[in-house]
Amino acid sequence: MKKKQEYIDSLRKLDMEVYLFGERVTNFVDHPIIRPSIECVAATYELADKPEYLDTMTARSHITGKTINRFCHIHRTTDDLVAKSKMERGLGAYTGSCFQRCVGMDALNALSIITYNIDQKHGTDYYKRFLKYLQYVQDEDLTCCGAMTDAKGDRSLRPAEQPDPDQYLHVVEERENGIIVRGNKLHQTGAISSHEIICMPTRAMREEDQDYAVSFALPSDTNGIIYVYGRQSCDTRKSEGGIIDTGNVLYSGQECMVIFDDVFVPWERVFMYKEYEFAADFVEKFAAYHRQSYACKSGIGDVLIGASQLVAEYQGTARASHIRTKITEMIHLNETMMCCSLACAHEGHQEPSGTYFVNTLWANVSKLNVTRFPYEISRLAQEIAGGSLVTMPSEKDLNNPRIGKFVSKYLQGVDGIKPEDRMRALRLIENITLGTGAVCYLTESLHGAGSPEAQKIMITRESNLDRMKNAARRLSGINP
Repeated sequence: MKKKQEYIDSLRKLDMEVYLFGERVTNFVDHPIIRPSIECVAATYELADKPEYLDTMTARSHITGKTINRFCHIHRTTDDLVAKSKMERGLGAYTGSCFQRCVGMDALNALSIITYNIDQKHGTDYYKRFLKYLQYVQDEDLTCCGAMTDAKGDRSLRPAEQPDPDQYLHVVEERENGIIVRGNKLHQTGAISSHEIICMPTRAMREEDQDYAVSFALPSDTNGIIYVYGRQSCDTRKSEGGIIDTGNVLYSGQECMVIFDDVFVPWERVFMYKEYEFAADFVEKFAAYHRQSYACKSGIGDVLIGASQLVAEYQGTARASHIRTKITEMIHLNETMMCCSLACAHEGHQEPSGTYFVNTLWANVSKLNVTRFPYEISRLAQEIAGGSLVTMPSEKDLNNPRIGKFVSKYLQGVDGIKPEDRMRALRLIENITLGTGAVCYLTESLHGAGSPEAQKIMITRESNLDRMKNAARRLSGINP
């Protein structure tokens, strides 16, 4: 397995076309805005190298029998699914941010199910291709970006009905040795922190949409793939030269617009090609896995609760009953999210390919809770923090020779607590609830892995209302 520094060095070898603020970034690894997100992925390599985390962070490959990073693993038991949730919470707490690697893991596991199922119906060899690709990913300990979301253009129209066909990623040419694709993938978590990009269809397809029913994997620096780094609230603080005002002084997340400008894909890297009837199941399998993955939000919640408790102690309010009640409610909501993630893992089952899949109903219940609870936890954190959260002077003011002593004097809380430490805790709360950290803790919680309506549809579909009605009939004496 790769060491942390080996991972960072491996990114330097990639010749990726990356843009930020309208300019091409040639050295994205050391860019002050981008580097914290790379450090966040690097944590998945760092902890896998520590003996105390081996059971959680590593697994045994079912292909080679070698010990591999769990992010490259195909779930073979419900214990694997449970370990996944625990790993994601742990990393969320360790980084306080989006460590970006779960989306690739979820894409690999969805592929292990779908490629097998397509082969069973059509006699294709996708599963064999996939296993060869999977072994490469495992042997090299690669980070993969799972890319599903297309721009979609006019959302009242299907892919084949769009005035601009490129609003959905699609095949524009078939060649003897592969295909040419054109289009986009939006909101791509960890795109330029990844060695590989795995593309999947974004919705159910009909026969007329078959050119859009395509899945493949490519090296991230393949010619014709362009990355436009997404802006985040307060992102330029990372380039101001300070530390305190960034809030999270070590890590951040990353999202990109990924453009495919007539990109060649060799056949050995193609895992779905026009099998449109499998697109919906592909989306649902990936989405359910990824909705389980939001155990990470409980980890970030751990950090936010901890910062809120620190601020209360620094300000002298920790013993107030209403503060204790708020902290307890935050913990309750946070643990509820984790319980649901673990529940869908424990109730997982084996698919025909041998891969273990989560309980779909409970995975969607888990994610629907995640669309709500982090917002309430954040509201309570801001209530505990007080107005200084958004009115506090900057660290440059703290360090100014003329006014620094006044800033320090009037930010003093409990005697013996350094004003700088109070500032740091407040900035961390600001980061998670308003700044760059809010991208993954709030907005991603709302829209990532499908917006709330997607979970509601699946919950309705997966629930057994007939069983519930029969129970009601029996107990009320209604003749069924």
